[in-house]
Amino acid sequence: MKMKDYLLSAAADFNVKLTEEQVNMFEVYFDLLVEWNKKLNLTAITDEMGVAVKHFTDSFSILNYIDIPEKAKVIDVGTGAGFPGIVLKIVRPDIELSLLDSLKKRFLFLEEVIDKLNFEADLLQGRAEEYGNDLDCREAYDLVVSRAVANLNTLSEYCLPLTRISGTFAAFKGSGADEEIASARRAISILGGKVKSTNSFELPYDCGQRTIVCIEKIKPTPEKYPRNNGKIKSKPL
Repeated sequence: MKMKDYLLSAAADFNVKLTEEQVNMFEVYFDLLVEWNKKLNLTAITDEMGVAVKHFTDSFSILNYIDIPEKAKVIDVGTGAGFPGIVLKIVRPDIELSLLDSLKKRFLFLEEVIDKLNFEADLLQGRAEEYGNDLDCREAYDLVVSRAVANLNTLSEYCLPLTRISGTFAAFKGSGADEEIASARRAISILGGKVKSTNSFELPYDCGQRTIVCIEKIKPTPEKYPRNNGKIKSKPL
């Protein structure tokens, strides 16, 4: 099977209908990912089934659990190779997308993807806590998403300051998310959030369990957060 076949099969499992144009965009994205991965360490997954399911399907699975408003402002924190942000933009071209990452070299890849797919996105190079204290970005986004590997209590301090009141921070996790949620509840509350739902599911083709934790922003984040990166990591809330 080709990447396209895995993608269409997996999308059907998640009630996502892809147009021919969108499938073509995913094929371009896949080819660029494999090509650039030879010179940049973007992902350990480059096989057709792995990318189609573990990257693309995993990224758009969120559409089953969150109703993203029309023309929503979405920011992908720690975007890496563009997951889930670019995938969401392909499936939901109406969203206003920002991609945030601390490593400048990744933006060369992201710039080419955006150019070849012919859509607009803001590329923000820097640390999440810096943008969380930026008046143009603080509490400015309807949806904040992240597939970063940080624990949820740490990740919440990066992401909730960027989330607008009544907006959603969605953390993509693997199995064992319940333990992370339990240890992060205090941090989430301090930062103005509340766990709204925990959505666990199996990816097709035995590609593993995933959990999307949806956190609603119910009150403003106190001004002293986010702290600098050293304190966030050494003294998590």
